[in-house]
Amino acid sequence: MITDSFDSLTPAIIQPQRREDAPKEDACILTFSWQIEQFVLNHYDCRKIGSFWFATGETPVYEIAYKGKHFAFYKTYVGAPACVGTVEDTLGIFETKNYILFGGAGCLNKEIAHGKVMIPTAAYRDEGTSYHYAPAADWITVPNADTVARFMQENGIPYVLGKTWTTDAFYRETRGNFEKRKAEGCVSVEMECAAVQALCDFRGLNLYAFFTSGDLLDAPQWDERKKDGQTAGTQHDAGHFDIALELACFITD
Repeated sequence: MITDSFDSLTPAIIQPQRREDAPKEDACILTFSWQIEQFVLNHYDCRKIGSFWFATGETPVYEIAYKGKHFAFYKTYVGAPACVGTVEDTLGIFETKNYILFGGAGCLNKEIAHGKVMIPTAAYRDEGTSYHYAPAADWITVPNADTVARFMQENGIPYVLGKTWTTDAFYRETRGNFEKRKAEGCVSVEMECAAVQALCDFRGLNLYAFFTSGDLLDAPQWDERKKDGQTAGTQHDAGHFDIALELACFITD
């Protein structure tokens, strides 16, 4: 079966290239938002420390000095394969054990307020990438959820803990599958969490993830829950980078 893709017995043909002189970073922060990337470049002292390339062009990687620490930062790609590929590529640019992933996610529960932070405790593996990093199973645990929740609680940031549904096919989020995932305790749907967690487990890295409650699936019709041009309370809200930056400090203190 295609889900039996995990091979722990033979080496990968292509391996991430590690540098002995790679700079050490306290953590790495990933964003999916081009608007947040521009905000960071405009408001923080960023130093370019490397880049990696896809057919779409260059992806620069920056270092931010903040509160006596050094954090890597870059804009990743949407979707499990590309997002995981960027994390693999960072292993040849800098050295760190800690990755913070944040972005928007669909909401599966109408009781969750728009803009509230959702913290995944486990991810349903409805994508393909994770099956190359971990043995086949329906779910993968997100072990640092309690740490992220403790940070949110100590800083007065409204949040909800729950499972997430990671899917490759957002145009195939059918009503039937939505009902199944909601019944199993999923509060969000997104495209990367299960795969990035599987990668981090495989490489011995730590993932700290949170999502912004965005569009609503738990309604008679899909509700985008934002106006044209709106950024506040969405995945483009620069305030969520500030949360990620303070979370980076929290986990490395």
